[in-house]
Amino acid sequence: MTLRLHHQTGYTYKGGATASYNEARMQPQSNLDQTVLHTKVDVSPNPWAMSWTDYWGTLVTSFEVHERHPELLVDATSTVTVDRRPAETSHLSWEEMVAPEVTDAWLEVLGVTPRVSTGPELSQELAAMRESAAAPADFVDAVVELLRSRVEYVRGRTTAHARAADAWAAGSGGCQDLAHLTIGALRSYGIPARYVSGYMFPDPEPEIGRPYAGDSHAWIQWWDGAWVPVDPAHGVPPDDHYVDVGVGRDHKDVVPLSGIFTGSPGSTMFTRVEMTRLA
Repeated sequence: MTLRLHHQTGYTYKGGATASYNEARMQPQSNLDQTVLHTKVDVSPNPWAMSWTDYWGTLVTSFEVHERHPELLVDATSTVTVDRRPAETSHLSWEEMVAPEVTDAWLEVLGVTPRVSTGPELSQELAAMRESAAAPADFVDAVVELLRSRVEYVRGRTTAHARAADAWAAGSGGCQDLAHLTIGALRSYGIPARYVSGYMFPDPEPEIGRPYAGDSHAWIQWWDGAWVPVDPAHGVPPDDHYVDVGVGRDHKDVVPLSGIFTGSPGSTMFTRVEMTRLA
């Protein structure tokens, strides 16, 4: 599918900002599954800006506004053609998964940080699942199935729990929480896993030319000789309805808009996403 993405976000400052310094990660990346035909980011008020690619391969726009402004508006528009194919995996065994060729190459996405740690209760269930999983792929499937059955996915939730274990305890969470829980579970047993941010078309059969209200979305990729994507929120591999924006260790590496400002304390963030199928 060829999709047009329109993502508006920003801040309204309670007492106005005298200056602000920000980074936006809102533009899709070209890769084996998708081709970006057009992308741009507009910021109001007019800032000093530069674009660069971060350590994880995500396109970043850094910008600074050095004038008083009551509101900051970031407007990203992109056109991308998505044509996903199954990952060419190696079907690694447990022994191959812990070999130096894997652990050395993907050390940075093997660490179980407080943000993705699953907590003691879930860890006990994971231990039993690991014992019965003949291969890492079987364990991944079992983890996704368990989380889907025990954690209610709340679509549209834009903030994640501070820790994945909090979402497990609450029994509900957004796509970010389910991604963090899955990542923590896989890394606990030596499976490299990374966080993916992007968009998912909300309608399975979208009409061409009709705009749909959408959301940012999150899923994961895990290493099986190649990066294999899976969406824990829906229990399926991403298809042509999904658009990749960035990857990282967790949500913090791929926040769509982050920054600081000077001025009176207090700000409110807003966001709107519109997606249109063009072909």
